Amino acid sequence: MPLGAIADDLTGATDLAIMLTDAGYETVVVPEEGTLLAEAGGATRGAGPDGPSLQADAIVVALKTRTAPPGDAVGRSLAAVRWLRQQGCGRFYFKYCSTFDSTPQGNIGPVAEALMDELGTSMTVVVPSFPATGRTVYQGNLFVHEKPLQESSLRDHPLTPMRDSNLIRLLQPQLREGSRIALLPLTTVMEGTEAVRDGLRRAEADGARYVVVDAVTDEHLRTVARAANGLTLLTGGSGLAQGLAGPRASGAISVGPARGRRITLAGSASKTTQAQVRHALERGRGIQLDLNRLREDVAGYSEALAEEILAGDPADAVTVYATASPEDLGSLEDAPLIEECLARVARALSQEESVQGLVVAGGETSGAVIEALGIRSLRMGRTLDPGVAWALAERGATGGEGDSAEQTPPLPLVLKSGNFGGEDLLTRAWDMKA
Repeated sequence: MPLGAIADDLTGATDLAIMLTDAGYETVVVPEEGTLLAEAGGATRGAGPDGPSLQADAIVVALKTRTAPPGDAVGRSLAAVRWLRQQGCGRFYFKYCSTFDSTPQGNIGPVAEALMDELGTSMTVVVPSFPATGRTVYQGNLFVHEKPLQESSLRDHPLTPMRDSNLIRLLQPQLREGSRIALLPLTTVMEGTEAVRDGLRRAEADGARYVVVDAVTDEHLRTVARAANGLTLLTGGSGLAQGLAGPRASGAISVGPARGRRITLAGSASKTTQAQVRHALERGRGIQLDLNRLREDVAGYSEALAEEILAGDPADAVTVYATASPEDLGSLEDAPLIEECLARVARALSQEESVQGLVVAGGETSGAVIEALGIRSLRMGRTLDPGVAWALAERGATGGEGDSAEQTPPLPLVLKSGNFGGEDLLTRAWDMKA
């Protein structure tokens, strides 16, 4: 019986899928738009009972609900879980950001409440910890590296400003009246699996619907995952998945960069991606987006940009990027144009025989590329860095309908969140062997 999961954005979904793959699940990611869900009736409308099914140990649906209105996020999440149940899934995972990105109205709480009602379960855990990326929880307070959440850069996030570090205080206003939250402290987690299991039982007996669990190391997460093995629904960041036990030693398929052009599309403006771009520019050709031309004619400029990339030496590694340093930053209003441009470029490049893989940096950019390429599903390969791996992207048929449609070959992709990966990731990805 497969594990079914939903994630509130695309790179979060691939991050979770990578953790599940490493834990022994052959994992497939299904994007929300233009995919198998749409063929089955649409994630927002509810999948039909005769929709297509997938063969995998774990299926992760990549939604775009992190900053959606709460009612919309709930509706789309419920539709995705209903579709997952039709795929035969019997246990579920709600993945949200390890920095608990949300507002006082949601979306984490409302979605969790709706999923629990839908699945008929009375209690779940809340475990955003991901020590590998510096996210830990102690005494119910979320830390980003050494800083409490409210003192980190997330304090002034433009969409989800995080002004409190205490998960209980953050979550409670998002829940309906009467939903109780308990804390399972680190002292209990350090006692081991049975102690955590007993603590969860006591919390449920006392009427708690949610249990915030402390965890500051990967071993703590593995302990919590083993103890929560009997729960129908888990909620948390992707780190918790490393403690789940899949049916295989590794769920990774064989996928990596094929022979062909080495092209990276970097739309993220994060400091991590900027450092990766600078490293890549030392070892290959760089093309920085011209924001003035982009603002004037995004379609025309994108077409010219794709032609410029293809006109170069096929042996060159090429990095197309928005920013390489803080001084390069433009206006926030440019972000949608950058995403659209790189998505258009990706679509043009994918039609060339010499392009047999792409590396994409940035969560929103990755989502735009997936939509532009009509990706139906992603099957995960071996890990490059925490939260980053090559994946084999299955694309929809082209050229007609039914028997006249031509099947488009799968395309190897790396879809990287802006803040993930080591400084040399954009060059190292191309050296990895399948």
